[in-house]
Amino acid sequence: MKLSSSISFCLAIVVIISSVAAAEVEEDYYAVFMEGAKVGYMVSIRQVNDVNVITNVEVDMTVNRFGIPVNISIKEKYIETKTGKPLAFESQLNASGMAMKSRGFVRENGQVEMVNSMGAMEQKATMPWPEGALMAEGARLFSENKGLKEGTSYSLKVFDPTIKQAVDVRVAIGTTEKVDLLGRIVDLTKVTSTIMMPGAGPVMSIDYVDDEHKLQKQQTNVAGINVEIIACPKDFALGENDVLDLVDKMFIPSPQPLGNERQLKSVRYVLQSTNQQASLNIPSIDNQTVEIREDGKVVVTVEPVAAQAGVKFPYEGKDKAVLEAMKATRYLQSDNERVIKLAKEAIGNTTDAAKAVQKIESFTANYMSNKGLSVGYASAVEVAESKQGDCTEFAVLSAAMCRAVGIPARVVMGVAYVENYMGMENRFGGHAWTEAFVGGKWVGIDAAFKGAGLGGYGPGHIAFAVGDGNPEDFFAIATIMGQFKIEEVEVTKK
Repeated sequence: MKLSSSISFCLAIVVIISSVAAAEVEEDYYAVFMEGAKVGYMVSIRQVNDVNVITNVEVDMTVNRFGIPVNISIKEKYIETKTGKPLAFESQLNASGMAMKSRGFVRENGQVEMVNSMGAMEQKATMPWPEGALMAEGARLFSENKGLKEGTSYSLKVFDPTIKQAVDVRVAIGTTEKVDLLGRIVDLTKVTSTIMMPGAGPVMSIDYVDDEHKLQKQQTNVAGINVEIIACPKDFALGENDVLDLVDKMFIPSPQPLGNERQLKSVRYVLQSTNQQASLNIPSIDNQTVEIREDGKVVVTVEPVAAQAGVKFPYEGKDKAVLEAMKATRYLQSDNERVIKLAKEAIGNTTDAAKAVQKIESFTANYMSNKGLSVGYASAVEVAESKQGDCTEFAVLSAAMCRAVGIPARVVMGVAYVENYMGMENRFGGHAWTEAFVGGKWVGIDAAFKGAGLGGYGPGHIAFAVGDGNPEDFFAIATIMGQFKIEEVEVTKK
């Protein structure tokens, strides 16, 4: 079970540029609170020199999962002209020691040259700059130009270097209110921002800004968790944190026990949104169908498909989406020698795709020697080396091994049923597993559940999103978790 490490309010960048002759430096410090407990800090530094504006933001948080501390740090840096034209960016995501870094340069021809790295591995890539996308200074200037008059509304595109995409942001200016900033009462303007996260839907935040448009307080809800960022003195921001365990927030009660998944043919779920402003965006895929009723409730029927026997691999079809699921990515490094070696070791001499997938599932289930919660988020290569992690690490390694032998595969994010987990009974918790494409169908496998003696993938799994296993895929969980309850469960046995 995985706690989402991709929190939407962490759209920020670190600054470490040597020899910057700044004519102006602004430093702002904030305390980060979850459920009323201080869990970390955010610091924003804006430097203006004769030519450029450099904006750096660092967010650092520590939360607990069953008493095990998990540290999440995001550092980003934006370099822009004084008019807000994008020039370059850097980002670094650390989750319990697992680091992902990237840097990019925006060329005059509109292309972005990027270098992405994890550990000693580097990947170079190019992409077009998203049309109209702004970075930190550009967004600041755009907002200042719109002003703070009550009733004003506008939209803009903001580039997030962590996910390498531009996100649409809708802004609405509200009233002036008296706001409590840790005991200091200040008149501030309320600004409602709705961020459209790719593949996950809207994330709404309430910002309170001063007359200079500078953030003083932010309130948002991520995965059902109340998050606040509040301006404060440096000593308090960087000072001691509270201990907060978020496990209860990451699990959803089941209205009745499901029993042993291995004895079930299908499960029909009726989901009710608990947030009138958000809709449940749940995909229909081969293993589950989705129906939206007139009363707004969502019916999800999960019936796992069986892998067709006798299918050869590697895949030689022409389906573009399936072909994409054979490529190496920054977290599914199927072209890595270590991953290829493990995949070949797992499948042995089999030429049947269904059997190969089962062998990879069993191999990964037994390969992991440390099934702990201390790993934040690791790539397939890192898992192959460390042999440790939880559900996401099982999922990315399984998917990468499938791709390494020519079987299309993808990582699925959602929730899964556990009869008893760490003392909690009959709950659904955030989870990740793998789907492999065999005989024209996406077949579910779950090495983490298989390794835990839970049988593997079954109808107790509800998918929220599918992808290449990148951390940003967690946005789907962050958007949906805490926003619904399971009202009814109908079980069909084999």
